[in-house]
Amino acid sequence: MWHPKNKISTVFILLMLFNCTGQESKKAKQNIGDLCQGCEAIFEYGNKKLEFKDTLPGFEENIPKLAITGTIFKKDGKTPAENVIVYIYHTNRQGIYETKGNEEGWAKNHGIARGWIKTGKDGKYAFHTFRPVAYPNSTEPAHIHVTVKEPNTNPYYIESYFFDDDPLLTADKRKALKNRGGSGIVTPKMENGILTLRRNLILGKNIPDYE
Repeated sequence: MWHPKNKISTVFILLMLFNCTGQESKKAKQNIGDLCQGCEAIFEYGNKKLEFKDTLPGFEENIPKLAITGTIFKKDGKTPAENVIVYIYHTNRQGIYETKGNEEGWAKNHGIARGWIKTGKDGKYAFHTFRPVAYPNSTEPAHIHVTVKEPNTNPYYIESYFFDDDPLLTADKRKALKNRGGSGIVTPKMENGILTLRRNLILGKNIPDYE
C-alpha cells in the first residue's frame, strides 16, 4: 500500500545519492595534475586584492619591459574562465631569482619578480614585468613559470613561457615540451613601445587526471 511517507523516503534517498555523487566528483576534480613543487606559492598574495592584471617588482627599473596578456579558457577552448588565479615568477636580468633577504615562504626560492592575477567573466589576464635571462652557465632557455588555480581544484603548473627567439630553445627542447595548458612558446612583438607576449591558456589541457 502506497503511503506519503514512502514518497518522502524516496526523495530523501535520491537527494543522498545526488549529494554523494557530487562530493565524489568534486573530490576527483580536486586531485588533478602531478607533483607540483612550489605550487603553494599561488596562495602567498596575502591581503592583496587580486585583479585581472598585475605589475611585478622590477618592471620600472628593467629593460626590456614585457606585457604578458591573453585569455584563459575552460577545457573546451572557447568559454572564458572566471575566478581563475594565475601566479608567475621568473629570474632577473642576471638569471637569478633575486631576493632581498627578508623573504618568507616560497619567495625565498622564487625571488621578488612574481605576481598574481584573478580573472573576471571575460577570462582576460595581463602582467607587466621585464624579460628574464637564462640561468648563468646553463643551456636551459629563459622562461617564466606559471601556476593556475581554478575553482574546485588544487593548483597545478602549466607550460612555462618560452621565447621563440631564444637561441637556447633548440629543436630538441621544443619537442620535449608537454604543452600543458597549451603551447608556452611565445613570439615577442613590440606593441605601443613595450615587448608584448600574447598567449591564451586552456585549463586542463594536457593535465594528468583532468576531466
